[in-house]
Amino acid sequence: MVAIVRLKSPGGAENLVLENVELPAPGANEIRLRHTAIGVNFIDIYQRSGLYPLPDGIPGVEGAGIVTAKGADVTELSVGDRVAYAGAPVGAYASERNLPAWRAMPLPDAVSEASAASTLLKGITAVMLLNRTYAVGAGTTLLVHSAAGGLGQVLTRLARLRGATVIGTVSSEAKAELARAAGAHHLIVGRDADFVDAVKRLTDGRGVDVAYDGVGGKTLAQTLACVRPFGTVASIGQSGGPIPSLAVEELGPRRSLSLARPSVMAHVNDVADYRRDAATVLAALADGDLVGHGTAYPLARVVEAHIDLESGRSRGALLLVP
Repeated sequence: MVAIVRLKSPGGAENLVLENVELPAPGANEIRLRHTAIGVNFIDIYQRSGLYPLPDGIPGVEGAGIVTAKGADVTELSVGDRVAYAGAPVGAYASERNLPAWRAMPLPDAVSEASAASTLLKGITAVMLLNRTYAVGAGTTLLVHSAAGGLGQVLTRLARLRGATVIGTVSSEAKAELARAAGAHHLIVGRDADFVDAVKRLTDGRGVDVAYDGVGGKTLAQTLACVRPFGTVASIGQSGGPIPSLAVEELGPRRSLSLARPSVMAHVNDVADYRRDAATVLAALADGDLVGHGTAYPLARVVEAHIDLESGRSRGALLLVP
């Protein structure tokens, strides 16, 4: 029997329940994976709440573990291999699962399963944002909201490696320490801080080249005022409330802004994009350019993990351990 977490119905974290089910043998081009670590992400909360669909009722879009069986036509992986994955099909909240073999990325010896499961999806998201959404390089100045969060820390580290200047927002001094350790050059501290004014001061009134907003709510409208003319705002989540309606006049012509709403799940549905960017993230972990770590919760405490992430009490990445 396999332990899974199933969503009884869309709503609060209490609707997540632990069950035991039979798992069929892997089909053609599939592997069976025994999870040793499972990533917890905001997309899991969006699916749990009903904002995004959850086709089979089992959340989770990334994990890592050991290959225990493989179906026909799987030639590049062997039983006993350590692998990690991110993306669809959803269903990582399980002690074991079947997975398309092309999703499974072999882990370098220097990368633990916990590091991979806490970082892979966030790392791919950061690479997508730094390459595809806006080309970040030396001389770029960027604004990262929630810079102490799992994605915020990864985005900060990778942007700094490219020679960019990172301005981050955090809710407390304790979280500021995490963002500083990730390499943020400037931090704006406090939930009610006037980050628009602070960004203007830090950029001598110019504004940043690109801003990443995973907060949503009223923060998104304020973020528009932080970006220079012909810059880009990437709306990547809504941890602070629904994305508000924006009139096109808010973007231009006076401001001349670009607004992006990129989806990492759409990005990783392309096999070439996924495997290239996943390999980039795993290499960064192996080289020490990224630090993979997270707060671990037993799978049976999934409700607590969701509450901590949703409330903002957590720091950095969260993991479930079967």
